[in-house]
Amino acid sequence: MPAPRTRLRMVEEDLCGRDISDEHVIEAMKRVDRTPFVPEWLVSEAYEDQVLPLTDRVAVATPYTVAMLTQFARVRPGFSVLEVGTGSGYHAAVLAEMGASVTTVERDQRLYDSAQKALLQAGYTGVTCVLGDGMRGVASGAPYDVVILTGAVPEVPEALLWQLEDEGRLVAPVGSAHQVLTVITRDQDRFERRRIAPVSFQPIVCA
Repeated sequence: MPAPRTRLRMVEEDLCGRDISDEHVIEAMKRVDRTPFVPEWLVSEAYEDQVLPLTDRVAVATPYTVAMLTQFARVRPGFSVLEVGTGSGYHAAVLAEMGASVTTVERDQRLYDSAQKALLQAGYTGVTCVLGDGMRGVASGAPYDVVILTGAVPEVPEALLWQLEDEGRLVAPVGSAHQVLTVITRDQDRFERRRIAPVSFQPIVCA
């Protein structure tokens, strides 16, 4: 069998070798250990750029997907970030490694528990994990410089838009049968939408 792929090789080939150019993202993903965030029996595949199953309905996103969403969000040190859909906790770890103040919300109790455990194991003690309905956001931490949805929604809930800081950015796959990666920027009481490209994400489970 071939040796397990390394973190550096993953970054160089799957991120830098494609269209990830944000040095903040690249450096963070060089540092974050992905192994605590994947099932134990898949640790040897932790740095493959592929979806890894967590449950029958939820998977760990590929490293490229995490990098792409974060790059479009333009996350910077000191930013307040809301992540909707904690999943494995890996994306929250990357955001925290970038120096962001991260609040992540997950509705599935089992995923919430396992992500909290993985984040603590990996040393990300400052990430705020919330068990609840991500479509409502987390008003107690608002306003946020960035909101990232890790799964697709038919429409972006207004509650999330109004929790953005002025000039804040929301990044989300939007649509059902046909999804488009969308960036929404708040300009006081207006929201400017930019459609980036067709994508295919698992839908965020809302019920």
